[in-house]
Amino acid sequence: MSNVTKKDLVEKISDKTGLTQVDTKIVIESFLDSISKALQTGSNIEIRGFGRFKIKEKKARMARNPRTNESVQVEAGFKPIFEASKELRNRVNDAFITQGG
Repeated sequence: MSNVTKKDLVEKISDKTGLTQVDTKIVIESFLDSISKALQTGSNIEIRGFGRFKIKEKKARMARNPRTNESVQVEAGFKPIFEASKELRNRVNDAFITQGG
């Protein structure tokens, strides 16, 4: 498996829609920026059939540095997470099952 970059997405969407790559890049960057800004304000983003972006609060905790075995205090914070929809999980599973793994 290889990674798909933003450039790859721009090329694929541009080919499919007939938009220029410049216009397609603007649309993709605007979409990602909108998601980022919504998360920064504490809003969840739900895209039906794809998934949900939301913020999860992480509590402060004690952790261990695996190199030194020292205890380290990890501060509380917030973490953006993505939860795939049932439809997306099914499509991914179906694709891997038909490919043989």
